[in-house]
Amino acid sequence: MHRIYLDNNATTPLLPEVFEAMRPYFGDQFGNASSIHHHGQQTRAAVEDARESVAALLGCAASEIVFTSGGTEADNLALTGLTGEGDHVITSSIEHSAVLQTCRHLEETGAELTVLPVDGRSLLDPADVRRALRPNTKLISIMMANNETGVLQPVEEIGKLAAEAGVCFHTDAVQAAGKVAIDVKRIGCHALSISGHKIHAPQGIGALYVKKGTRIQPLFHGGRHERSRRAGTENVPGIVGLGKAAEIAKQALDRGDTQKMAAMRDRLEQGILAQVQEVGVNGEGATRVPNTTNLHFDHIEGEALVIALDLKGLAVSTGAACSSGAIEPSHVLIAMGLRPDQARASIRFSLGKQTTESDIDFALALVPERVARLRAISPTYNKQVVNT
Repeated sequence: MHRIYLDNNATTPLLPEVFEAMRPYFGDQFGNASSIHHHGQQTRAAVEDARESVAALLGCAASEIVFTSGGTEADNLALTGLTGEGDHVITSSIEHSAVLQTCRHLEETGAELTVLPVDGRSLLDPADVRRALRPNTKLISIMMANNETGVLQPVEEIGKLAAEAGVCFHTDAVQAAGKVAIDVKRIGCHALSISGHKIHAPQGIGALYVKKGTRIQPLFHGGRHERSRRAGTENVPGIVGLGKAAEIAKQALDRGDTQKMAAMRDRLEQGILAQVQEVGVNGEGATRVPNTTNLHFDHIEGEALVIALDLKGLAVSTGAACSSGAIEPSHVLIAMGLRPDQARASIRFSLGKQTTESDIDFALALVPERVARLRAISPTYNKQVVNT
């Protein structure tokens, strides 16, 4: 069966160019990047080249990049490394669990926490951030792009508020990197997280931007790696892969490739809306990353639709991969004001660099037919049809 993959917000396939860049570091170039002999210096050079590439993608100095095992570790390092007992932290109700659960942990261990609401478009009002500030506020952590809806938050406005208040600002840019241009100076953040496997690099590698002069306490102890900010022997193949993926992403952004992706996303979204009744766009009216649309298909269960589509060769998801199998509806969609049944009926379609127009054609032919079949056996839909 020919399979189409439209779940790139969960993970992206490794680009061939990225794999080829990594290949030597699984074999002949195996040295420890902390060793001073030839083998070590060979891999050290590769690590630093990758650091330059990641820095170029984010608009910062290479010395401000800390390599991690992924976005979750980067978020944890930022949140726990910039706060302490008695500090006040501000975040939003739609953050990824890597941020929300870490914030809850900080609260349990002595920090104060404010979780701000969003509107029906999944947007945070910067005025709410201003009102939430306290004398002991130490950190604001607001994501750049939501992983479920793709909605972009007003991070530059929030960065200005943080600067005025003398407060640190962290943004989770895992779902924004490679999809929209990022300039940490314009954002005004002190820390920014990215993850390799969201931009066609391997799983198990990520990075945290830490603004020069920002003091951050490490999560791990045991070495002076990453300028004493992240102990542990460097994952050289993963770092090289992230560097190559960052270089490719930067080139694509400079060429304007994301406009083509946005056009394909819009064609998919509009095509479904034109063919299927009682469908809505979650986050409609807000600026989104170019690859993501999240739709609620009323009167069906989202997981049933995911399975039905997968059986015919189309991979999509009901939301965050880390929450797969959860009984509760998406906290993001509930925070936006969707009814629980609408949240459970929501499907995320997310495109990648490998997505083609024929993939969109396939989805547009399949989704309406599968929705119709599921609604035919839906007691709520059949009851509605009878009543009308």
